[in-house]
Order: sequence, then C-alpha cells, then structure tokens
Amino acid sequence: MTADYTKNFLKSLLFTVAFASPFSVFAHAIMVKSQPEQNATLTVSPKQIDVWFNDKVGSEYKAIAVIDSKGNRVDNKDVQQEMLDGSHLYCTIPALPADSYTVRYRVVSIDTHIVTGKFQFTVKP
Repeated sequence: MTADYTKNFLKSLLFTVAFASPFSVFAHAIMVKSQPEQNATLTVSPKQIDVWFNDKVGSEYKAIAVIDSKGNRVDNKDVQQEMLDGSHLYCTIPALPADSYTVRYRVVSIDTHIVTGKFQFTVKP
C-alpha cells in the first residue's frame, strides 16, 4: 500500500508542476499601477505619465499616448522603459490645461503577445 500511495503522490505532484507552471510563465502583462492613477482628478498637471505592469515587458513596440477630450495627442512622444525595472514605462507631457485625458498603452508581454489598454484622468483648474 505504501508503494502505491507514494507512486500516486508523485504522479499528482508531477501533474501539478507540469500544468501549473506554464500558466504563470506564459501570462499576459497586466497594468497594475499608474501615475496618475486611473480616474484620478488632479488640480495640477502631471509632468509625466507612468505605467507599471505585473512583469517585465518587451522593449520593442512599446507605446504610451495621452489623448485629450478632442482626440488630440498631447504627450511628447518620448516613451521610455526604466532600465532597472522592465515593468515600468513612462513618457513626459507638457503642462496640460483643464480637460479629461485618456492614456493608451501598448506593450509586448513576455509570452510575445501584444497587450493594449487605457485609463483616464482629469485635470481641473
């Protein structure tokens, strides 16, 4: 009986390791934090937009665009990836007037899938 129990335990353990591990390795990047925060209302224009993901993202094909309520792109088109933290992207922006803004981002996940998303914030006088 002990041999069968050990054999079944090892099979279960191997099954768990074989099928649980790839899910974490091949997961898409997810935005976990932004500055300004999603749906924030600010009284002062931020100097840059920061976006963090749950894992390092690829350095190619990265993009951040800040769009005003009229559909005009207002960022400086200078997206960067932090050298010591590959999960952090940022771009600078000029002083923004009072308006609602949408931040759109595009990155390549570790699993090579393109991930896009957006969030909004408002600048009030």
